[in-house]
Amino acid sequence: MGTIALASTATVILLIWIGSLRNPFLVIKEFIQSLLSSRTFLVLFLSVACILLINKYELQFEDSLNYQADFTPLIFGIEGHFVQALQQFFYNPILTQILVFFYVIIFQSLLIASIGVYMLDRNKLLVYATCFAIMINYAVAIPFYILVPVNEAWSYAPSGVVFHMLDVFPSFEEDYRPLSGLNNCFPSLHTSISVTIMLLAARSGNLRWRIITAISSTVIVFSIFYLGIHWVIDMLAGSILGITASTLGIYWAKLTVAKEDGSIKARSKLRNISM
Repeated sequence: MGTIALASTATVILLIWIGSLRNPFLVIKEFIQSLLSSRTFLVLFLSVACILLINKYELQFEDSLNYQADFTPLIFGIEGHFVQALQQFFYNPILTQILVFFYVIIFQSLLIASIGVYMLDRNKLLVYATCFAIMINYAVAIPFYILVPVNEAWSYAPSGVVFHMLDVFPSFEEDYRPLSGLNNCFPSLHTSISVTIMLLAARSGNLRWRIITAISSTVIVFSIFYLGIHWVIDMLAGSILGITASTLGIYWAKLTVAKEDGSIKARSKLRNISM
């Protein structure tokens, strides 16, 4: 995991630099200043941290329930061998390496870099919208993971799907599995968050970032099938969740910014009156 952390850090720095054309290390200064100067941002940041912490311990809670339902046969009955056919049609060893990189590294880097790019662009609305959208994605997905368990496509023998992740990342099950349960498929968070990031970037006015997120999100969504992880229904549900999260994220961010700006103006008027 040390190598993944280093690769992710380097990728975040590169993405912020390309997306903003500014010194990526200035994000640290902007982040600290935002935490110290904006109570709204502090609350949002802590809320995102909390939902991610809840997601981390979701597997332990799920195990404690001893809930035995399994919706995988139902999904396979609807889809059949689509994922297997897609894998066989596109299989290429070099493509496998590229898609593993996007699934493991680019996905998480894109999420962090988005906030960094918007901070350097001084786009408070999209910083807030991204935070809200992240929380919505996880808040909706976690109950489904607990109550509607669906196993990854490769783990369901009748599907004939191969887990190509192990071709490039042989220790995936040991290093990555504790972060994501085998039956946490529906909806696909890789899809929902990628779609969320892409749709928010489309509103940013930053053409470079729009292109980067559109290409990356498309590749990531393709990778969930090629690597043998998700079903099509997972992707469809994830897409709906991503559209919903980005829409609500923008809506709540607008309300928050308007309220915050109103409070600042009110305090400014009070200071002027007192002077």
